[in-house]
Amino acid sequence: MRVWDRACSEGIAKLAVWLCGHVTAEVAEQILNQIGGVVCSDTSIWRRVEKWGEKIKALEAVRQAAANALPARGSVVSGVRQLSKDMGTSMDGIKINVRKEGWKELKVGCVFDIEVRPELDAKTEEVVEHAHAVNNSYTAYLGEPTPFGRALWAEACRREMPHARDSVVLGDGAPWIWNLAGEHFASSHQVVDWYHATEHLYKAAHLAFGEGSAEAIRWAKGMETPLYQGHAWRVSSVLRELAKRHRRVAKELRAEAGYFEHNQRRMQYLEMREEGFPIGSGMVESGGKQFRARLAGAGMRWSRDMVERLIPVRAAILSHRFDDLWRVAYNSPRK
Repeated sequence: MRVWDRACSEGIAKLAVWLCGHVTAEVAEQILNQIGGVVCSDTSIWRRVEKWGEKIKALEAVRQAAANALPARGSVVSGVRQLSKDMGTSMDGIKINVRKEGWKELKVGCVFDIEVRPELDAKTEEVVEHAHAVNNSYTAYLGEPTPFGRALWAEACRREMPHARDSVVLGDGAPWIWNLAGEHFASSHQVVDWYHATEHLYKAAHLAFGEGSAEAIRWAKGMETPLYQGHAWRVSSVLRELAKRHRRVAKELRAEAGYFEHNQRRMQYLEMREEGFPIGSGMVESGGKQFRARLAGAGMRWSRDMVERLIPVRAAILSHRFDDLWRVAYNSPRK
């Protein structure tokens, strides 16, 4: 049986950090003991996470700085090939509990390739081509949109998204998402996730016709068709008329009308589908759930320093990059 000490091998240190990217240090301790026969405390494991998480975080900071020092976005760089594929990125936020700060938003970004493949439509029973996000990779930042935008741009550059044949940005309609899209991905299509758009549609229906009423469901289902066809302006117009008739919820209905009016150019769902782009942001929501599973479990509260060391480890694991980052971190000059 091996004992954790200063002479522990690189392999065990790597495994400890990798395990902590998946599970708590207490569970990592049990896995190392039961499966690997390695006796080490959760405190010893955390010390390795502190050391190597900091190194991985520093490596990512250097990469992000280099990416954001590139020539102006949109300029032609000599000798750079254009990729023969379409790509995309999506953004979302989850809440994690930080000691002395409370619940803070962890912004999560996903970069992906787009693959179009034939599928059987459940309603029409016809074979249609649908776009899917594949080869997903992730980045995350605990804090304000601006540094998160730089981190996401760096990941997009690593994946060569700026040289994709065409690209799309998917989001839930939050203003910070579209601000970052305009700053970093100005040439990409912008699409409000279909699920979030219909969520607003049903919210408006319940306001006007009663929560859970048959009339609300019928109205919302009827409005899904013009919305899907790209007529968000029509949805907005109908909602403004409903606001005149339902004065008790007029303010809320006008707000929903404004949502569709403001985002109408991002709600061209039929057109985007026909051009081979996904219209749902499930790829980033899946990533958010995986970050949440590790960082926002029951009773979890983090010091900012520790969680900021663990976030890049978790992102590297979800992006299938942990081995590569570990190799560079382990062989980087000792300080």
